[in-house]
Amino acid sequence: MNVINKSVKFLFSVSGLLSCGILLYAQDQKPENEAWRHEYRATATKYNDLIHTRLEVKFDYDKSYMYGKEWVTIKPHFYPTDSLTLDAKGMDLKQVAIEKDGKKTSLKYDYDGMILRIHLDRTYKYTEKYTIFIDYTSKPNELKVHQGSAAITDAKGLYFINPKGEDKDKPTEIWTQGETEANSVWFPTIDKPNQKTTEEITMTVPAKYVTLSNGLLVSQKANGDGTRTDHWKMDLPHAPYLFFMGVGDFAVIKDSYKGKEVSYYVEKAYAPVARRIFGHTPEMIAFYSRITGIDFPWPKYSQMVGRDYVSGAMENTTSTLHGDGAQQDARQLTDGNEWEDVIAHELFHQWFGDLVTTESWSNITLNESFADYSETLWNEYKYGKDAGDAVNYQGIQSYLQQPENSEKNLVRFYYQDKEDVFDQVSYPKGGRILNMLRHYVGDSAFFKSLNLYLTTNKFKSAEAQNLRLAFEEITGEDLNWYWNQWYYGSGHPKLTIDYAYDDAAKKVKVIVNQTQATGKIFRLPIAIDVYNGAAKTRHKVWIENKTDTFTLDYNGSRPDLVNVDGEKVLLCEKKDSKTLDNYLHQYKYAGNYVDRREAIEFCSKNQDDPKAIDLMKTALKDKYYRLRGYALGKLDTKKEAIRTAFEPLIAAMAEHDDSRVVKAKAIDILGSFENPAYKDLFLKATADSSYSVAGNALEALSSIDSVQALTLAKRLQQTPVKGELSTAIAAVLIKSGEESDFDVIANNFEKMPTNQNKFEMVMPFASMLTKVKSADRLKRGVDLLIQFKEAIPQAYRKQTDPYFDNALSGVAAQKQAAGLQDQAEYIKTKLTKAH
Repeated sequence: MNVINKSVKFLFSVSGLLSCGILLYAQDQKPENEAWRHEYRATATKYNDLIHTRLEVKFDYDKSYMYGKEWVTIKPHFYPTDSLTLDAKGMDLKQVAIEKDGKKTSLKYDYDGMILRIHLDRTYKYTEKYTIFIDYTSKPNELKVHQGSAAITDAKGLYFINPKGEDKDKPTEIWTQGETEANSVWFPTIDKPNQKTTEEITMTVPAKYVTLSNGLLVSQKANGDGTRTDHWKMDLPHAPYLFFMGVGDFAVIKDSYKGKEVSYYVEKAYAPVARRIFGHTPEMIAFYSRITGIDFPWPKYSQMVGRDYVSGAMENTTSTLHGDGAQQDARQLTDGNEWEDVIAHELFHQWFGDLVTTESWSNITLNESFADYSETLWNEYKYGKDAGDAVNYQGIQSYLQQPENSEKNLVRFYYQDKEDVFDQVSYPKGGRILNMLRHYVGDSAFFKSLNLYLTTNKFKSAEAQNLRLAFEEITGEDLNWYWNQWYYGSGHPKLTIDYAYDDAAKKVKVIVNQTQATGKIFRLPIAIDVYNGAAKTRHKVWIENKTDTFTLDYNGSRPDLVNVDGEKVLLCEKKDSKTLDNYLHQYKYAGNYVDRREAIEFCSKNQDDPKAIDLMKTALKDKYYRLRGYALGKLDTKKEAIRTAFEPLIAAMAEHDDSRVVKAKAIDILGSFENPAYKDLFLKATADSSYSVAGNALEALSSIDSVQALTLAKRLQQTPVKGELSTAIAAVLIKSGEESDFDVIANNFEKMPTNQNKFEMVMPFASMLTKVKSADRLKRGVDLLIQFKEAIPQAYRKQTDPYFDNALSGVAAQKQAAGLQDQAEYIKTKLTKAH
């Protein structure tokens, strides 16, 4: 699963807003009752084993019901048993029977609305299979479910989207979401990740729709009543939470990998760009097959985009479901495919999560840490080492941003709710732990170990110790120290690094202190690189005490740079006492993405120093676009000397930079200068194919010619726009203060997806409400803000609610000051109800 959130990858923070690119992952409030801290979360005991699940389903769009018939074949795991317990949430049960030779014999059972306990007709041994038949109705919308987590915001398993077609701007769809244990809302099963079963599903649907499920479509039958029955079959075993059904009016675009279907199910408006979004998938499959040594193990791979999806994406076996953030139009894709990392993440799950599945949610690292790390691997392979290092660095920062993460083990046997493990520890921290392991054992051993782990445990479930055993088998080394420290421990090192040079003795002492408050001391194998000019000498050492001093020899003059963690892979916080000259050398000669980024950061804090200024100028021409953009963002252009020194460079980047993202950033900075000389540049850029370039140019134009910007914004709003351009148009219209523009702005705000751009619109939109005199428009605007507030996943609400409340309280105060008491009271009432 991805929330950038995996997916989205979409993490609100009131101060700076989002990420993710991924993702990630906000934390719930700490519970008042902490009894869970003493409740060991064991892997589910296997009393019975699933073998095969066959379903026949029909959908009632008016009631949002699913009518199902199930034949589930089971056997006792080891001990004889005369009973079977199935998860079956919120169902109406019509018949429960055992079927033998086509004959059904009803069985006694107990059902509490969540758990179905069946009394079998006799005691069965582990060598004996039996088949249970269940006739039932699934009623997902009538089920009271858990709120979900930061990774998934709901847990009712089966979702009817716009089932009656009442919203003309939204398609009618059905899709399912099983992780963690929600598929048992739509079919009775042993809903645990350590179960595996083969599967077949027949879906009867309106003939105008297409369907998708696990495995292969083996037959289609027209029923003569406007419906069609599709038969999907999966002959390889997988976990129940990975079962999937999708139904809707999709365009299906097909690629292939070694004769296997690779397909993309998108809304028809996005069919022309489907390959621009998903088209790297066959190459990703080939890459992952090569590095794991396991050729893609499933019969096909499809990806579907679902409306109103409750997560970023989900790795259902052979049939990944993506949130509608994946659907980007051609102009959005000009800035780059923001969903590509999610696509890579979900695909790697087909090996790590689907082929080999965590045996318990405590061990979710076996699924999610690998998928998170796959984003680094793919970027490194496809776009170069800088790109991979940038993703890795973002993962470190994502984990470090929330101090409470340091209290959690990666393998977590104690948690309040199973949803809680889908967080920044299981995702980015786990991914960085894999990256450090890769650098410690080397690429060859790392990937051979992954191959052994997958081969040994394929079509089974595993725990983190299985991964350790695979690495020990390949490397010949006892790695308990690594697993105990990183998998079964918490926290991360905090380092201070100092240097003492003795030029007479030609020695330098590198003093590394671990300062983390927990008292835990980490063992860290690292490289220390000593540079004289371009010449580098690498020393491999171990940090393993509270204070370690490494004495290194050097020849000739004092080294230009001593670079601790030369590979820049450590998951840590650090304070490094390098000098400006050290960082200048580091940028030029050490050369990794993080080396250069650190140098830019240091120089950005010393913008009164000519040497730092020269490096910042060099960084604006860095080979990697993200570092050019980072350097731009660090310039203190409020200082006249900095503006004078850099303005020609910024202007050149605004016109000529190869990256649209960097070009947009440069235009944004130029706009802050409010210099009419750039008017022609801004006007030209408003027609750029990139929404970010055009949007920033429109706002920049507004700073020097508000009348022309307003005219242009009104023209542009008549065309389909998204992203930064949509935000910019709204900002210009709001700035004009014309109440007649409110309806257009409100309509656009309502249609915006729940993402960063919409969040950034909250304050401007609230500002416009202070100028609106119409009570009806005021009420509509307030309602839209409240709806958006409540649409944000519960896990983020502690962070975002105050932001909305402050915005609306400010509007209420201004209305009250203006004598519009009724409008002020309406806002206060809405705020009270929202709490």
